[in-house]
Amino acid sequence: MSTAPMIEVSALKKVFGDHTVLRSVDLKVAPGEVVALIGPSGSGKSTLLRCLNLLVVPDGGAVRVGGRSFRFGASASLPGAGELAKFRAATGMVFQQFNLFPHMSALANVMEGPVTVRRMARAQAETLARSLLAKVGLADKAEQYPSRLSGGQKQRVAIARALAMEPAVMLFDEATSALDPELVGEVLGVMQSLAAEGMTMVIVTHEIAFARDVADRVVFLRDGVIHEDGPARQVIDAPREEATRAFLSHFHRQRES
Repeated sequence: MSTAPMIEVSALKKVFGDHTVLRSVDLKVAPGEVVALIGPSGSGKSTLLRCLNLLVVPDGGAVRVGGRSFRFGASASLPGAGELAKFRAATGMVFQQFNLFPHMSALANVMEGPVTVRRMARAQAETLARSLLAKVGLADKAEQYPSRLSGGQKQRVAIARALAMEPAVMLFDEATSALDPELVGEVLGVMQSLAAEGMTMVIVTHEIAFARDVADRVVFLRDGVIHEDGPARQVIDAPREEATRAFLSHFHRQRES
């Protein structure tokens, strides 16, 4: 029996001014699948990711995550604030910048969503938050404020905060690009463990080796169009499209040197 995709995007279009960022993009992600979006800067990767949880409202096409779907275009009515909030609660988002509340401890940052959005009792939210901080290797940093944490630690708190909403999918927008090189590994390690647990994930990344080793599929975007979509190792080791080969040539030269 076939399983319906967890994420389904159909004919997605997004225009900013006179610049078309996404041109009729189609994408399906199966439950438990990890998909890495790669491509040059300005290719539409982050816009596509933000359309998945409607931080950016598409100008055409359709988006479905789990059982919630929306259509966009001239004749479509936009979802209301309540509908949007429920939809976004099912899609955990981790950004380049950590966006932690500076006046709250790591523990309070992770508790905030369950308490204010999910109306969870504080004691229950604290138990959940402590378990998630332990999951990302920060059990001993629960009482620390963001100013006392490294960039990698802040990003791991941000991942724990997203997981606290118990989302159906996790979206990562260049989660390691703002980190010093020596801190990248600790965040990628958490993402790898989530993948191993079967979390459905869409990851925008320039970490090509990570995408090759952790993702099930790699999708290459350029100029708002998907040029190649296939098994991660096949796309990265033996890309079929010239545009993909050109983009990955720098990475392959690094591996060979």
